Amino acid sequence: MIRVQFKLDSNQRVTSFKMTGHADAGPYGQDIVCAAVSALSISTINGLEQVVHKKPHLEQDSANGGFLEATKLDLGRESQVLLQTLLNGLVDIQESYPQNIEVKMLN
Repeated sequence: MIRVQFKLDSNQRVTSFKMTGHADAGPYGQDIVCAAVSALSISTINGLEQVVHKKPHLEQDSANGGFLEATKLDLGRESQVLLQTLLNGLVDIQESYPQNIEVKMLN
């Protein structure tokens, strides 16, 4: 199961997120949950860096169990639009595949 934790500040802005695990929704290369989560997270990071020109601090390890952590996220409006879109997209995936992904929001 993919587990995602978003940390929110008192204004409900995303200050960091962490993803761990694998969806195990299909064979390697055919796992649609993993593909969707990967596409959303990579697109969000690319958008932050290339469109908004804000570089989060990233730690990742896809080889040993799946791990991505983004910290030092920009709290500006443009960055938060991207991050809220990521959060909403992952919650939508969780609604369709609750056995493969769990999304939590922490204050």
